[in-house]
Amino acid sequence: MDQALDSYRGQIEALMRAMSVAKIIREDKDPCTIEEGLYLGSFGAANNKDALKSLNITHILTIARDLSPSYPNEFVYKVLTVHDRDDVNISNYFEECFDFIEKAKGKIEEAKGQGGGVLVHCFAGKSRSATIVIAYLMKKHGMSLSEAFQLVKSKRPVISPNAGFMIQLQNYDKALKDLTTPNVDEETRSLLS
Repeated sequence: MDQALDSYRGQIEALMRAMSVAKIIREDKDPCTIEEGLYLGSFGAANNKDALKSLNITHILTIARDLSPSYPNEFVYKVLTVHDRDDVNISNYFEECFDFIEKAKGKIEEAKGQGGGVLVHCFAGKSRSATIVIAYLMKKHGMSLSEAFQLVKSKRPVISPNAGFMIQLQNYDKALKDLTTPNVDEETRSLLS
């Protein structure tokens, strides 16, 4: 009896996931422009070939689990298997993601006149992909966490990095600030020289 009940629960969970996927593909299908050449979205946006082509998106960064490239012959993909859980260290992927975004933008620059861009997405486009885009803006443009978060939220209001990712973004913000803040001892030494 317990096995039958567990099987039934599993089938219901699978059906709920399938309904969720269908809803996202149907209702959240447009990539959001964050800045020139950088887009953020959901699985639905990553599957909207017409929108991707109309925005001249050439590269797609997938930060999720169990999501395969939909159009592997038409876009350059990087797929990172990352769970959306508080205990996942997403900051381990920052540099790898930033490199992909920068390489994509470099390729786009080479094709001047054609435009182009990179879509960063996860399943819902709220937590994992938003975390990567926020961290990228912090590093690339020297934005604070608050500035980057507000910019991304203004472009895609549904973003909501999980609590663990927010702590990692706060730590990243502090680390970036520490890199740009001169050491007091060195500053004092240079004044005395």
